[in-house]
Amino acid sequence: MKTLTQKEEEIMNLFWENGDMRIVELQAHYAEPKPHVNTLSTLVKILEEKGFLDHRAITARCFKYYTKISREDYRGGSLQNIVNKFFGKNYMNVVNTLVRDEKISVDELKELIKMVEGGK
Repeated sequence: MKTLTQKEEEIMNLFWENGDMRIVELQAHYAEPKPHVNTLSTLVKILEEKGFLDHRAITARCFKYYTKISREDYRGGSLQNIVNKFFGKNYMNVVNTLVRDEKISVDELKELIKMVEGGK
């Protein structure tokens, strides 16, 4: 899965939270000073090229954009990229690092195991 820049992720979050939008509707979600329509159009076009967004014509010159990938799928792909890149494609290395760096306690890990076993 391709990665997103901070600005691209910001736009995708707006689409995931608000659904299909035209560029001017996207712009309306920003606080002042709002980004220029041309700037947003360029970023949306990049997101289309990366496969995150697509569009349908409303009129000859007006398009409504929609997501092609869910937030959950993006998160999963992003996590996989991180695991592959930094942890040798091994999720146990991730868990080991979290415990070693005290980001998750042994008790929390046991709780997680119970949750996973209960979900089977």
